[in-house]
Amino acid sequence: MAQYFSIHAENPQPRLIRQAAEIVRAGGVIVYPTDSCYALGCHIGDKDAERRIRDIRQVGDEHQFTLVCRDLSEIAHYARVDNQQFRLLKAATPGSYTFILEATREVPRRLLHSKRATIGLRVPQHPVAQALLAELGEPILSSTLIMPGDDRALNDLDEIRERLEKQVALIMDAGSCGLEPTTVIDLTGELPAVVRKGRGDLGLFGLEH
Repeated sequence: MAQYFSIHAENPQPRLIRQAAEIVRAGGVIVYPTDSCYALGCHIGDKDAERRIRDIRQVGDEHQFTLVCRDLSEIAHYARVDNQQFRLLKAATPGSYTFILEATREVPRRLLHSKRATIGLRVPQHPVAQALLAELGEPILSSTLIMPGDDRALNDLDEIRERLEKQVALIMDAGSCGLEPTTVIDLTGELPAVVRKGRGDLGLFGLEH
């Protein structure tokens, strides 16, 4: 049965953040809030926890996870970022964007795109996610909380609890945080390319809305 933390969305309680980080480090799968919608998260190095997320969402090995990072310097540790890419990232982080970039060797091979050696990364703006990332000192391996058969993320905490309390170690209730996933931008080509239009504004990239 999952633990359930009622956590302040703007000023998260340090004690609860510390406990959440301990659960992640111990191999637990968590439900946590972001600036786009709720997400499933686990430790970047934990294959078993990653598999549990795949099982919850009923997705195969082709499903790409996101590394949710604290800041730009953490992104640069896990992805190769040139000057042009850095300027775009700086303008759009923190925010509701996921960026596809060429991965460094710091990213476990099992997480890479099978053909392109790329990884999705993002820096969320939500205070709870930021506090958790600061406490962990490393990215969270993450996937949007969209359940099998659903076409949008879960946002109602009663429903999240009912459907997931036997499948995750922790649910972090910070109230409603939205239904729309991040905008996904591929930065590996000469020009930014939209992979998925979501919550993030495309105007920052000079792209069509």
